[in-house]
Amino acid sequence: MSKFKKKKSGELPPVSTAALPDIVFMLLFFFMTVTTFKKDDYKVRQDFPRADQVQILNKEDKVIYIYAGKPSERYQAEVGTQAKIQLNDKFADVSEIKDYWFNEINNNPKLGQQFQNIAITALKVDGETNMGLVSDIKQQLREINALKINYTTKKGKFSDNLK
Repeated sequence: MSKFKKKKSGELPPVSTAALPDIVFMLLFFFMTVTTFKKDDYKVRQDFPRADQVQILNKEDKVIYIYAGKPSERYQAEVGTQAKIQLNDKFADVSEIKDYWFNEINNNPKLGQQFQNIAITALKVDGETNMGLVSDIKQQLREINALKINYTTKKGKFSDNLK
């Protein structure tokens, strides 16, 4: 006759680690696909004025962004405290707006030459920026017939801007 061993009670079988690399790569792939990076590093202050009638742009709209405002604290030592224009990730002069606008139209596959007449120029202007700089930007855009301009604002009461 054969001998029977008594089974030990309460002992769990060992955990299989064969699937761990698959799980790690699935998590890695998940975070790689859902993570988005900020397009621009804001070098100018972005405290937008308030407006009570706000319309949100669609993702399908062809938008070119121009930022204006006082430089952020970390850039004030090198460029001063006067309001500046930011195009992409660098400070720019008003005269550079035309070239920037055409480069954005020609180099961006989402925009392309055929969208030149329907492209929207979004001005992201700090609430404390003087109107002279905004007028200069608008004049440059008018010269290249970029007449569709959007002012970026925050939703709120207009009277909050007067405080």
